[in-house]
Amino acid sequence: MSKRDYYEVLGVEKSATAQEIKKAYRKLALKFHPDKNPDNKEAEDKFKEAAEAYEILSNDEKKAKFDRFGHAGMGGGGFGGGGGGGMNMDDIFSQFGDIFGGGGGGGFSGFGGGGGRGGRRVNRGSNIRVKVKMTLADVVNGVEKKIKVKKFISCNPCSGSGAEGGSGGFTTCDTCKGAGQVNRITNTFLGQMQTASTCPTCGGDGKIITNKCNSCHGDGIVKDDDTIELKIPAGVEDGMQLSVSGKGNMGARNGVAGDLIVAIEEEEHEELKRDGNNILYDLYIPFPDAILGTDITVPTVNGKAKIKIEPGTQGGKVLRLRNKGIPDVNGYRTGDQMVNVNVWTPQTLSKEEKGIIEKLKDSENFVPSPTAQDKGFFGRMKDYFS
Repeated sequence: MSKRDYYEVLGVEKSATAQEIKKAYRKLALKFHPDKNPDNKEAEDKFKEAAEAYEILSNDEKKAKFDRFGHAGMGGGGFGGGGGGGMNMDDIFSQFGDIFGGGGGGGFSGFGGGGGRGGRRVNRGSNIRVKVKMTLADVVNGVEKKIKVKKFISCNPCSGSGAEGGSGGFTTCDTCKGAGQVNRITNTFLGQMQTASTCPTCGGDGKIITNKCNSCHGDGIVKDDDTIELKIPAGVEDGMQLSVSGKGNMGARNGVAGDLIVAIEEEEHEELKRDGNNILYDLYIPFPDAILGTDITVPTVNGKAKIKIEPGTQGGKVLRLRNKGIPDVNGYRTGDQMVNVNVWTPQTLSKEEKGIIEKLKDSENFVPSPTAQDKGFFGRMKDYFS
């Protein structure tokens, strides 16, 4: 099922301010919060959907990519925006604690006493950024690539817990009593106000490691090589960034992984040039072929195509090969290949060739029409598309 537009999810206009976006998300989060809608799968899905939309639209860089490329800019099929599609409840509560009124905790004031989900911090790993080079053929057809990255992965001997043996070596934090957060009550002119913050002793884990793993030294993660399969859609362009959810560095002590940010680097083709979704090719034909006409073969991204040069073709004429260009990254249309015809003028002639040209020079067929105007390449392109 295709994802809804993020602005539609939050019910805001594209011109909405950061504050309006935050306000709209808080309203939806309150409405669909799991503590208010226990065992309601539909409400949970809407809660996650709103969180994903807010993660993208509250981030200037991600918002700009979404405004330009839509969901494809967030990765399209197989890719995610680093958002709710790959997030669980702990992700949401840990990342948007300011929305929920706690220090990374999971409860709203009035829902489960402000800490109904335990308030334990979920360690999120950092993102990894890599560059992927793509040929013009890769861009036109889409491509699957395997890349090797060095990143933090879960420690195998301790199963990512950070404690020797995996299951033992822990003691409950005395400061927060295992909650991962501490509550403080302050008196204000409005009455007593309760606030929650991450436990300073255990860092939000709710427990203390007493016997650290020898492999990861208590972090729960180690650095190693990982091979990642990427499915990059057709139509991407140089400088575009795609995000693969959950393929970044693993978070400490059974945390959640960050994202893999894939930056597209498009390689130049020897003969063809990209112009948006169209492909441009400069064709040079001999003077006699322009006069008499001919059939000629031109290169395309996926092979060759035969085109017909009509007799009397003028230099600068543009021929179009339909659907031989680049698919739109959102799948709306496919561009064309534009063939710009150039008539090659010989720079050296034999005495005999010069004599032939001299005889033709005074022919009325070789004199330009008085109404003929050289509009230049861009003028001819304008006429072509009008």
